Amino acid sequence: MTEANAVVDAGRETPAAAAPRLDESERPMRDYLRKAGLALLGLLVLPYLLILVYKIDLVRPVSTLMLWDLASFQGYDRRWVEFEEIAPVLVQSVMMSEDGQYCSHSGVDWVQMNGVVDDALAGKQTRGASTIPMQTAKNLFLWNGRSFLRKGLELPLAVGADFVWSKRRLMEIYLNIAEWGPGIYGVEAAAQHHFKTSADKLSRRQAALLAVALPNPITRNASKPGRGMKRLAALIERRAKGSGDYIKCLYD
Repeated sequence: MTEANAVVDAGRETPAAAAPRLDESERPMRDYLRKAGLALLGLLVLPYLLILVYKIDLVRPVSTLMLWDLASFQGYDRRWVEFEEIAPVLVQSVMMSEDGQYCSHSGVDWVQMNGVVDDALAGKQTRGASTIPMQTAKNLFLWNGRSFLRKGLELPLAVGADFVWSKRRLMEIYLNIAEWGPGIYGVEAAAQHHFKTSADKLSRRQAALLAVALPNPITRNASKPGRGMKRLAALIERRAKGSGDYIKCLYD
């Protein structure tokens, strides 16, 4: 073979060597990973699509906790009420207990959040900094428990919900999906369960007791408050009376 022929033959072999055929055994794994990636992307995008859907007043959202109760055959009690059918004293009490800056922030209270991060980095015990939009996002789309993963998913959802929904609609959804005991969701079911009354007829003390039960509704029973819970309720009741400008974004 001449040197010229050898060069030609080598050139013909090079493309085949540069593009080896895919092992057929690798195809199922690649297909599985692609489908899993698409499914994960869909799960991440779905809550943002639902935020747009839930902007419609006629839509009555169901939370992940409610769906879990259904899936585990426990069932739940939730009776949707419009914002106008909720006693203003309950709205005032919840805001003063859960999120006093609700009308002024855009879903996340970054001042409080920065304080929590600083405490965590310093090894100190962290305090709560969840806003009502953050709690609404968690209840609607995520899960209970403390983790950086959940918090990382929760923050953009809270900002998105606060941007798309009015403050009034956001509060309406929150008060209709909040948990007030095992299988008890929403203020109407809570008012009936704990005080045998309707959401629009709650007294100031009843509203304050329901508000202070929200951080831990399983161990804090609004209809059977302990001494500490009664003290907190009295404090929230006083704050609610003087809420004034803090709640004007809901009634403008």
